Amino acid sequence: MSGPVVVGVDGSRSSLAVVEVAAQQAERLGVGLELMQAIGWPSADAPSAVPSWDAVRTGALAEAERRAHSAAPGVRISREVLVGEPGNLLAAESDRASLTVVGSNGTRGHGTLGDDSLAGRLSARASGPLLVVRGRPNPAGPVLLAVHGMSTLREAAEFAFAEASLRGADLVAVHLRLLVATRPYGGSGTAVAEDDEDFALAETLSELGKPYPDVNLSCRRPHGRSRRALVEASGDSQLLVVGVRGRSRFGGGLLDPVGRTALREADCPVALVRC
Repeated sequence: MSGPVVVGVDGSRSSLAVVEVAAQQAERLGVGLELMQAIGWPSADAPSAVPSWDAVRTGALAEAERRAHSAAPGVRISREVLVGEPGNLLAAESDRASLTVVGSNGTRGHGTLGDDSLAGRLSARASGPLLVVRGRPNPAGPVLLAVHGMSTLREAAEFAFAEASLRGADLVAVHLRLLVATRPYGGSGTAVAEDDEDFALAETLSELGKPYPDVNLSCRRPHGRSRRALVEASGDSQLLVVGVRGRSRFGGGLLDPVGRTALREADCPVALVRC
């Protein structure tokens, strides 16, 4: 996509850190960065997105723009001030964005991200990829791909391969199921699948990896509590990519246990890719 990276700005110190991450991501993607500030509307019957240039203090946006320029000097930056609920506005903006970026509003640990948080709401409503900034990423670590079903694999893997290539990082696919052995995928080597699902995974990853010969791909099959292994692996990674199923017509939360675990406990930023 050629749309901008969109990031919400509220003036807090944590949101400025998120802006820096968003600027660096826009630089990697070669797209613009849009700083969006939401101003609350006093009436519940008010429109969901109305520009209000005279109702906003521009200090937060000015500081956010300064931080973005510092983090990624070459990125084209635009500002947008809208009136409405931040989750509604960012969800609407995600339709045209290459990526929507928000903070987690929590620290690492179980239960720190509730469904009523901005990131929690957007995880079910954003139509495009969503990056939730959290944890302490290792800039020299790999990009991590959570493999938890073939229905969410393709789009998530394509995103993960592209990110690994842009970052000059390895890609590690963590196959979340109980298996007996661990073998590498990718490169010039040949992997022998132990069952039909492994074979399908190997074929799919091999095909999706062809446009990215620079990416070194490996696969892990954790024993025991596989979601716990995913969280532990995130502690040495720079990004965790998780595929999520399409939105419900009822607009309810749709994250499966893997997505919830990633958003609540991962120790690095989490990219949710709609499949």
